[in-house]
Amino acid sequence: MASSIKIVALSFLVLFIGSTSAQLSPNFYSKSCPKLFGTVKSVVRSAVAKESRMGASLLRLFFHDCFVNGCDGSILLDDTSSFRGEKSAAPNLNSARGFNVIDAIKSKVEQVCPGVVSCADILAITARDSVAILGGPNWNVKLGRRDSKTANQAAANNGIPPPSSSLSSLISRFQAHGLSAKDMVALSGAHTIGQARCITFRSHVYNETSTIDASFASTRQRNCPRTNGQGDNNLAPLDSQTPTTFDNKYFKDLVSKRGLLHSDQQLFNGGSTDSIVQSFSNNPGYFRSDFATAMIKMGDISPLTGSQGEIRKNCRRAN
Repeated sequence: MASSIKIVALSFLVLFIGSTSAQLSPNFYSKSCPKLFGTVKSVVRSAVAKESRMGASLLRLFFHDCFVNGCDGSILLDDTSSFRGEKSAAPNLNSARGFNVIDAIKSKVEQVCPGVVSCADILAITARDSVAILGGPNWNVKLGRRDSKTANQAAANNGIPPPSSSLSSLISRFQAHGLSAKDMVALSGAHTIGQARCITFRSHVYNETSTIDASFASTRQRNCPRTNGQGDNNLAPLDSQTPTTFDNKYFKDLVSKRGLLHSDQQLFNGGSTDSIVQSFSNNPGYFRSDFATAMIKMGDISPLTGSQGEIRKNCRRAN
């Protein structure tokens, strides 16, 4: 009798574990919203064609969403009387962008299947499409997330790694979300597209001559004055060679000590991740494959599923 009870209890445990891990699926909307992927991709393609930098901005939104209380669309929420949103947190203020594109996608998706697709899932699909449109890998996005009803500015301030991060800090922050050092390096490869503001790389190009190529530092200093407050928002490409193409040139830059951010160059600076950077630099196929794998893993960070959260009608506010 006792053994039978144990077997039944174990069976329920296995079923429970299986159900929670299987709630996200690439086919989640195959019946409820069959036109979803085409609808999202058409808007993303148009936005990236209008401004190639937008692909990097949309990818960054997904990363900054997932690293704050999981992939729940919280970064998209505007401030309310009851909370200050993540948009005004230090890592996002004056730099997070693409919200209007997400609004446009949500509007189109609501037309083809109203009240079905979450903003959190739209972010996940948009990130994949942005990468693929700019020449990067494709992957099957796992879906079934629901949207949070609130945001967490404090968690955004503390949870998103700043550009001043050391290698050990980067590794520990990613490990806290179940991502390995290899996942962290692969995901950092997202910096093969996009741009950064002078305020984020000033200290690196002026104060760290031992870890940066001198001619590269000199070039970046021309558009980034040494004095704080001057030219803070001036932009420079994170990948100095092909900033609008998703490839492995970012890693080649790191090997040449041409990483724009301090946190970038930390990945190749005599530490434990040097060999991973070298591998991605030498073999673009490895990078593409490991990036796609890491993106899927990142998308699994603490999603709201089942009856949790809601399906927002407007990505900027709770229903």
